[in-house]
Amino acid sequence: RLLVAGDQVAARDALAAGLPPLLEHVLLQADLTAIAPGPLQSGLARRLRLVADVESTGGATVYRFTPATIRRAFDAGWTASDVNELLEAHSRTPVPQPLTYLVEDIARRHGRVRVGAASSFVRCDDEATLGELLTDRRAAALRLRRLAPTVLAAQSPAVVVLDRLRDMGYTPAAEGSDGDVVVRRPESRRTPVRRSQPVTTTSPREPQPALLVTAVSALRAGERAAAVTVSRPTADVLAILTDAASAGESLWIGYVDAEGRGSQRVIEPVSVVGGQVSAYDHLRGAMRSFAVHRITGVSPVA
Repeated sequence: RLLVAGDQVAARDALAAGLPPLLEHVLLQADLTAIAPGPLQSGLARRLRLVADVESTGGATVYRFTPATIRRAFDAGWTASDVNELLEAHSRTPVPQPLTYLVEDIARRHGRVRVGAASSFVRCDDEATLGELLTDRRAAALRLRRLAPTVLAAQSPAVVVLDRLRDMGYTPAAEGSDGDVVVRRPESRRTPVRRSQPVTTTSPREPQPALLVTAVSALRAGERAAAVTVSRPTADVLAILTDAASAGESLWIGYVDAEGRGSQRVIEPVSVVGGQVSAYDHLRGAMRSFAVHRITGVSPVA
């Protein structure tokens, strides 16, 4: 009703009166546990969850202290005094001795082993040389810090550290993971080997039947024509060419070009005009013109 009426303050007070009060204490046990008999204040609950794990909940919450939970508090920046003050200030029972021993033991061992990040390191048996590097402003970009009397850690890659130290006048050597000096030989430039291009072979195409017939006929006509030694008169040649053009027949001809080179070929005459015969030349696979007076012989293709 109070919420419906818009009285939020009264509604909050009425709700708080019906809830159990928030506690600011726990009961520490000898078995490294702490019992919260009711809901804890938020700040106390948050700090207690840092140093202990919640083992069970219900009407009462049980917290368990372990080496891992105490170390977790130390990792968060707490000290042994911080942990002890928390336990003493909020426990209705004395702090058990096993819990005190656990806190002191973790505090003594925490941070004894350190883990950090470094991109590279600089090692030198001469501590004075490393001291010079630490104070030299030219090496400031490397962010050097001393890890041991003869070892410096750097936040730059080894290649960068080597180049910078050489620019500063030092003669450093690269060291491998096994502690040995890394020897880098200059790269030799060689002429690249020429690779032969793969040869692509293709199988010959199957000749068309019509082409085979024409070739055989030409060979036969050529054999017959070669046996004829008497050339035909020009008038007879013109008559044969004209008849072949009209009938659409093929002829074998002997032909001498302007340079005096003779050849034999099969043609299909199309027209004969002005001493020139236009024909399809099977040798070249195209139309061309032949001078009639240069034709040395003519014979039908069987």
